[in-house]
Amino acid sequence: MSKAFTRESEADADDDEAGGLPPLPPGGKNYITPAGHARLRAELLHLIDVERPQVVEVVHWAASNGDRSENGDYLYGKKRLREIDRRIRFLTKRLEIAEVADPSLHHGNDQVFFGATVTYADDAGTERTITIVGIDEADSLQGQVSWISPIARTLLKSRVGDVLRLVTPAGVQEVEVIDVRYPAPG
Repeated sequence: MSKAFTRESEADADDDEAGGLPPLPPGGKNYITPAGHARLRAELLHLIDVERPQVVEVVHWAASNGDRSENGDYLYGKKRLREIDRRIRFLTKRLEIAEVADPSLHHGNDQVFFGATVTYADDAGTERTITIVGIDEADSLQGQVSWISPIARTLLKSRVGDVLRLVTPAGVQEVEVIDVRYPAPG
């Protein structure tokens, strides 16, 4: 069915999970670091306390100006309000099922668990450093990968010195774990 002929509530329900993040694995938990949980919570509170009231005020003002069919402030304000509400619903759902896992509990350990910062070398000897974090907080530009990513799944539970087989689209590659670090407790 075309999106043009769906009720707005159906379209919103379909788009709730389309927050730009992958869905959780079936039966999996939504692990998240304390810092990631704090960032998502801060974003949710900002949307509820600051951004949404500002947009509501603009929409209210624009609605009082009369003809709404050609009122750009009103139309774009309503659209932005739907986007904000969708993001609020998404964040609320994700935070409700989030399981905060503190990586500092493993400080000093040489085995890879959730929250570890791992340095590994591939077949060519190229070293890479990644941090294994939750789905909702992964940022590849910052060297953070989701715990469900292929590299993270390969590295989890390995130790310094282990040589592992990483399956990639280009074929199987061997990677060696060089270093494992966790944040200091505090």
